Amino acid sequence: MKDQSKLFGASGAFHPRLNDKGEKIIIAHPTPATPMSAFEDPNRYAVMLPNGEAPNSLNDIRFEPWQDVPESVAEWEHVKSQSQLDEPPFTSKHGKKLAAGVVIVEPDGRFWLVAPTNAFGGYKATFPKGRLEPGMTPQATAIKEAYEEAGLQVQITAYIGDFERTTTLTRYYLARRVGGLPTEMHWESQAVMLVPKLQLLTVLNHPNDHAVIAAFEKLKLTY
Repeated sequence: MKDQSKLFGASGAFHPRLNDKGEKIIIAHPTPATPMSAFEDPNRYAVMLPNGEAPNSLNDIRFEPWQDVPESVAEWEHVKSQSQLDEPPFTSKHGKKLAAGVVIVEPDGRFWLVAPTNAFGGYKATFPKGRLEPGMTPQATAIKEAYEEAGLQVQITAYIGDFERTTTLTRYYLARRVGGLPTEMHWESQAVMLVPKLQLLTVLNHPNDHAVIAAFEKLKLTY
């Protein structure tokens, strides 16, 4: 097992990734890691850290870096793993910015969450999400955010709904993991978590995310 003590000490640590301005980010309260054996049990909560340890695979899908990650808005716009879905037009309401997020579920029923660095926005844990860039579809944005915030490569499988927030209108999709490596998460996340359904509403501390789960359950979407 790699020694995480120097990088992720209890008194704070530098994130191994620089922010968009090339600056070092201090994680005030690092997220504790879990034994890799936690990933093998569908009833257990499991955690990966930036540059930390990762299992070789889960549910017959290997954890390995996404090799052909899009490098431009144009490439993201046409990224594979978008799907033809019955979803309504997506237009701004009340002048709010458009955003997209993704609920990623494993075949064992656990959900992938991210721990925003230093609980940004008041979220201790949440789903990957971010604002749409000009020229990018909501699906492409959701796939991009899953990669940047969780290190995961995902396939969109269903439309969950649109959720109005204080400053954004966010469209959420259901997705499945098809590749990627969570330990390569960008600086916006200080941990990536795999959470059993029964623990989900406890780990998700923000009511905004509870509304997403309620919509997901109401639609009875399959994993």
